[in-house]
Parts: sequence; C-alpha cells; structure tokens
Amino acid sequence: MKANLVNLFIYPIKSLDRVRVEEATILESGALKHDREWAIFDDRGNFVNGKRNAKVHLLRTKFDDRFLQISIQIQGSDRSVTFHIEEERNDLEKWLSDYFGFPVKLVQNAIAGFPDDTKASGPTIISTATINEIASWFQLDAEEIRIRLRANLEIDGVPAFWEDRLFAASQQCVQFKVGEIIFEGIHPCQRCVVPTRDSQTGKATANFQKIFLDRRKNTLPSWTTKDRFNHFYRVSVNTNVPPQQSGNILRIGDEIEIIGVKSN
Repeated sequence: MKANLVNLFIYPIKSLDRVRVEEATILESGALKHDREWAIFDDRGNFVNGKRNAKVHLLRTKFDDRFLQISIQIQGSDRSVTFHIEEERNDLEKWLSDYFGFPVKLVQNAIAGFPDDTKASGPTIISTATINEIASWFQLDAEEIRIRLRANLEIDGVPAFWEDRLFAASQQCVQFKVGEIIFEGIHPCQRCVVPTRDSQTGKATANFQKIFLDRRKNTLPSWTTKDRFNHFYRVSVNTNVPPQQSGNILRIGDEIEIIGVKSN
C-alpha cells in the first residue's frame, strides 16, 4: 500500500473547530485556502486561543460550504447562533466578547492565514498510524488525539512516525510530493499546552506531557534525524510550499512521494 492522503482539514478560524474537505487550494504563501484565515484577538493584539484561554475548548463551530457563515454553540448548550462572518462581523465579535468576558476582534488574512510557525507556514502533516500510536499511550480514542493535534494533512499506508522522514538536518529540507504538489518538510512540530487537554472540555489529561516525552523518545524511529529534537514534545511536520505551487489543488487520495533532501 502506498502512502496517500486520507484526511484533509481546514481550520477557518484559528483555534476553533476544523472542517474536513475533499480538496484544498494552495495559496501563494503556501497556506491552504481558508485555513486559519481568521483569528480572534484581544484588545492588546494577542491571539485568543487555546494556549491562553481554556474557554476556547468549549466552543463548537460549523461552517457553510463557502466558509462565509459560522454556526457557533457552547459545549453542553442546545442552542446555536449563526453569523455571516463578513457581513455580521460586529455581531459575531460582540457574541464572542460576551462569551470570553473581554473585548475581542475577528481579523482576516486571506493571503497567508495565521500560522503558528511563520517560517514554516505550509500545512502540517501527520500519519494515521502516529495518531493511533499516541492514542494508545493514553488509552484515548484516536479521533480525540487527531482533534488535539490539529494537523492539516493526514497520510495512511505508512507506519507510525513515518512522517519523521519528511525533515532532515538543520539548514536542510526534504522535498516531497502530495499528488503533483511539491512540499518542503522543515522540522518536527513543537507542541503547546493544547494537546494536553480534552478537546471538548479543556480538562487536562494527567501527566500528558511527561508521558508523551518519555514515549516519543523511546519510540523514535531509526529514520528520524534525532538532533532536530531539543526535546521530545514534538510530533507532526511543519512544511513550506514553493510559491510556484500556488493555485494547485490537493485532493483526498493523492499519493505521497519523497523526492530528496535539499539545502535551504
């Protein structure tokens, strides 16, 4: 079985729920169109996200097919509200401000989105086997780990941590293709506090980071470039996409092929 793209996720508003899509367009910045296109900011210009505010975890969101409307609901509530993100942005901001208890703004960047890693701003990539392996460490459902790790691209047909093949030594990258689109794997993704928490309630999983560090270190594959790990709380791969790939479309089912290592 060849490595292939089995899941493709867009996060229209940074830190809120995902949308699984069948295809996605590459922007000139290397981001996926509509991914992290919007972000919530406080009045000091800081992101309002799961790292800073656990109440983010309690928001359930759904989007229309064009990512123009959002339906939002507080976990445990049977009532949702719907807004047109652009035309009713003020109303949406008021609703979010009331929910968080302080003023917030919703800001758009349709060119590059709001990636966590601005030096490797392409889609993040992980394998299904890796998700399953990590889930087994905590006796959690694989879907829960998938939601916590929030990767864009998920590949099947490979063993756990196969995606560690997609980065190399410092000052190098690994070129690989997804379908006909060329990506550059940069480094293993440094994780934050978000994966330690239940995705629906925000409640912390006991000793999550310690267990993760120990298991990741002890299961590091022989193909991994070990010196890229200043610590072992890292999983999935951050990428860049060359600008000439702009406009190309990723699709579920695309095969993944490693091209080789190149210098940055």
